[in-house]
Amino acid sequence: MPVEFLGIAATNDGSETSPRSGAAFDKEYTLRLARAHEDHGWDRVLFAYGSGSPDPAPAAAFVAARLDRLHLLLAHRPNVSAPTYAAKTFATLDRISDGRLTVHFITGGNDHEQGREGDFLTKDERYARTREYIGIVKRIWTSHEPFDHEGEHYRFKDFVSEVFPVQQPRPGVSFGGSSPAAYAAGGAEADIYCLWGEPLAETAEQIERVKAAAAAAGRAEPPRIQVAFRPIIAPTEELAWEKAHRTVDAIHARRAGGDLVRPRRNPGTPPENTGSQRLIAIAERGERYDRALWTSTAAATGGSGNSNALVGTPETVAQALLDYYDLGVEIISARGYDLLGDAIDFGRQVIPIVREEVAKRDAAKVDAAKRDAAEARAQRAAVSA
Repeated sequence: MPVEFLGIAATNDGSETSPRSGAAFDKEYTLRLARAHEDHGWDRVLFAYGSGSPDPAPAAAFVAARLDRLHLLLAHRPNVSAPTYAAKTFATLDRISDGRLTVHFITGGNDHEQGREGDFLTKDERYARTREYIGIVKRIWTSHEPFDHEGEHYRFKDFVSEVFPVQQPRPGVSFGGSSPAAYAAGGAEADIYCLWGEPLAETAEQIERVKAAAAAAGRAEPPRIQVAFRPIIAPTEELAWEKAHRTVDAIHARRAGGDLVRPRRNPGTPPENTGSQRLIAIAERGERYDRALWTSTAAATGGSGNSNALVGTPETVAQALLDYYDLGVEIISARGYDLLGDAIDFGRQVIPIVREEVAKRDAAKVDAAKRDAAEARAQRAAVSA
């Protein structure tokens, strides 16, 4: 199976280790970073969402109009607009990008962050709303006749859109979460299910839960699996670990100085979302797992978002990613701490190794399937004789 790489489409150069140098939406930097991904082997980039951050949809349109190959993953929270409005926005963006859009639906794992934009539903209510929302958006993308909808969270009559996606039957739907409610919603509706980087054993368990949820929803095929990491690479193992410890020191320094970007939750409170709780629990059990997974970056950020690192030489990190590929992971999400420089280095040094090894694995599977078929034919011929 093929492997894809997802980077970050940040609108400024800030990260957990350094403050941004300019405006929250730096047009020149946004395009430069996206172009670096397109030029160095990445498949798509994520336009993330935050309550006070630049709106990702026009940022994605800005990039789509200027680049020809890079695909777009647009994050969207259902609480910020009606599904009728959002479906038209997505279809328009798919038109602008000539069919390069995937939409990542964010349910929201933190009451404080959701409340900043007037969303006061409980977590389980939010998941139910997201599931209904995705279903409506899919229908709008594919329905050329007016229809009514009366659900738990949305009600409208006689709606039909005049703008339809380039992609047929529709753009892809991406979804993430690690709670039972998340598995149920994403297992039913997602084309891509997103997980944060955890040890191999825990990742395998989550993949099975996603598959089970998809089967329970009556789906013949489960969603494709995406896993996210923060790679820290250097020419030697020693240099990579020195870089890793400098990175954590920088994160701690920013937190101590109080100059990190406004947090998604109240300072000092434990995370409410299951994904972050899992990252913290894994970090408490140990710093290093498997071939290259390092949890100190997640611990330093309080389990905030995609925060577990893979540390080592490009070859070590590539082999670690291949371990996840062997579990069934088809999409690798990766983001460094020097967003531009790390995107270039990862694209030059890690992506080619992974793609080459995946091609070898796939070729070996094809050869094995041919041998098995030939042996089966020979056995049938022997029985017939």
